[in-house]
Amino acid sequence: MGEGKQGAAMVVAEMPKGLIAQLQNPNPIAHFKVKYKQLEDGFRVWLAKQSLPVEAAVVTATSAVQGAAIGAFMGTLTNDVSSSFAPPPNAAVNPEAMASLKQAQALGGGPFVQARNFAVMTGVNAGISCVLKRIRGKEDVQSSMVAAFGSGAMFSVVSGMGGPNLAANALTSGVFFALVQGGIFQIGQKFSKPPADDLFYEKTRSMLSNLGLQNYEKNFKRGLLTDNTLPLLNDSALRDVKIPPGPRLLILDHIQREHDLKGARRGSG
Repeated sequence: MGEGKQGAAMVVAEMPKGLIAQLQNPNPIAHFKVKYKQLEDGFRVWLAKQSLPVEAAVVTATSAVQGAAIGAFMGTLTNDVSSSFAPPPNAAVNPEAMASLKQAQALGGGPFVQARNFAVMTGVNAGISCVLKRIRGKEDVQSSMVAAFGSGAMFSVVSGMGGPNLAANALTSGVFFALVQGGIFQIGQKFSKPPADDLFYEKTRSMLSNLGLQNYEKNFKRGLLTDNTLPLLNDSALRDVKIPPGPRLLILDHIQREHDLKGARRGSG
């Protein structure tokens, strides 16, 4: 019992005074961020263990809910301008005029209309992306464009923009969404590439950013702890590059969670 207290006292003694004060009076925002990250990691581990249909259904549903919330908010900003679009006199006998009216209403609808439209777009996109990632084992521009095509086609159907030529307009919308998404993906890939000397620390940087420990990236570089060494990290290695006990625990816990997640994916495959 005495040895345990002595060991705990030694760990506390090693901590900087600022870290001790932070632990005694934790920042509620930082505490919430850590808890949320732990909950997110746990959910990802659970989801990776599920079958493909279950994972796709959960991802589609959660993304649709998020999209609906965004759409409802945007719909409140438009103040339902669709109500100001009155049917033209010959709408009943002019399918093209009615189709144009439907398009205007779909793009300028109120909260409920936009919530439905965004829920379909984001849900279908996320669901298709999830299936393709599980099957292909990667995310690339082809998968992104296929998912965008599906979301664009479904948006055309549910929003009423299809008009009399439903299939043709759904195809056109899908192709348009796919081209736009493909261009955005390529631009994002181009501008998100880090400098050449940082290529060995991409995963490390992402990990530290997720944990709110960006300030310790220089410690990893100083000790040449590259992405390839992440699975090999232990308390001693982190101590050698002068990372304090608190951050060391968060880093090692994150690495263990990632290891468990990969194991769950292999087991489900």
